[in-house]
Amino acid sequence: MNTPRPEQPPIIWLNVLVFALTFAIAAIGVPWYAVTEGFQTSTLVAAILATAFCGFSITAGYHRLWSHRAYEAHPLVRGLFAIGGAFALQNSILHWSSDHRVHHQHVDDNDRDPYSAKRGFWYAHIGWMLREYQASRYHDYRNVRDLQRDPIVVWQHRHYLKLVLLTNFGIPALFGVLSGDLLGSLLLVGFLRLVVSHHVTFFINSLAHMWGRQPYSDENTAKDNALVALLTYGEGYHNYHHAFQFDYRNAIRWWQFDPTKWMIRSMKALGLAWNLKTCPEERVARAVLKQQMKTARQRLEHKRLPNAEELLQRLQQEYEQLLQRLQDYYEVKKAWIEAKRERWNESVERSALSQRYRQMKASFREQQRAWQQLRLQVA
Repeated sequence: MNTPRPEQPPIIWLNVLVFALTFAIAAIGVPWYAVTEGFQTSTLVAAILATAFCGFSITAGYHRLWSHRAYEAHPLVRGLFAIGGAFALQNSILHWSSDHRVHHQHVDDNDRDPYSAKRGFWYAHIGWMLREYQASRYHDYRNVRDLQRDPIVVWQHRHYLKLVLLTNFGIPALFGVLSGDLLGSLLLVGFLRLVVSHHVTFFINSLAHMWGRQPYSDENTAKDNALVALLTYGEGYHNYHHAFQFDYRNAIRWWQFDPTKWMIRSMKALGLAWNLKTCPEERVARAVLKQQMKTARQRLEHKRLPNAEELLQRLQQEYEQLLQRLQDYYEVKKAWIEAKRERWNESVERSALSQRYRQMKASFREQQRAWQQLRLQVA
């Protein structure tokens, strides 16, 4: 006797048609036009700029500004991001932020996370938008009441459909008329730009939860991946983001690619952004150390070495010593930074503090090296 298949949620036909038609037009129309007519250089440049405008409106606006309140921004910036978000066609700020906050609250919960990666790549990438898996999410905005006090958010939510039509048809058509290549602009600035904007953003829900490293926490599926960061304007450092979600940065190292962070910093320099939130350096270092200890334990258990108990004791001892050195180092570093801000004159107090800071830094680095060498023994 065959077991009946569970009933599938209703299909959201509007979403299916939008995704299917835009992809088909971009996949067929763009190559055809490139071969038969050829695109103007100005149209290519306009498409790149329009794609970047959509991308940054999502990453710097929808995500870090509104969903996580990681910084505050001037109304001009918020207005531009609201228009860019409608141009990117990813629902209103209010709805997008509501979904995203639920995602963080219930990450990887197949029943409550709107785009749980544990349900597979297709579901996390686009499938969750094709059926009414959680119909209530289209009406329940209790978790974004703070955003409903922002008049720009309310305005965009109320006029979202008008803005979608005006931006997605109006901007490409206007540029096409000005450049004398209407069809080329509609195909490139309109359809291809929209498809790229969609799937680059969707990679944050899919690839960034499936491919990469977990240096800060393995309590959920979020991963750090430099290639995904390159595709998603810096959002690929997703393990850090899920561990410290209210930080305006996704990448904290100078060599890591996070143009969204650089944009926010630039806006701050221009007086267009302020109250940039960051996670304390000590807290990040503790998270890394905790995860390293957890990974080392798991490797020891998996390898079943004859001296595993001895190695575990040494790991625990080194871990506790490094934690203490870490605390001592950051306490002195904090005092040293405060002294520099006060611009003390050279004095006995500052000289002693600087010397203690250098000593604690050297001691902390030495303890870190000992810890890394011990970790290599169980790698």
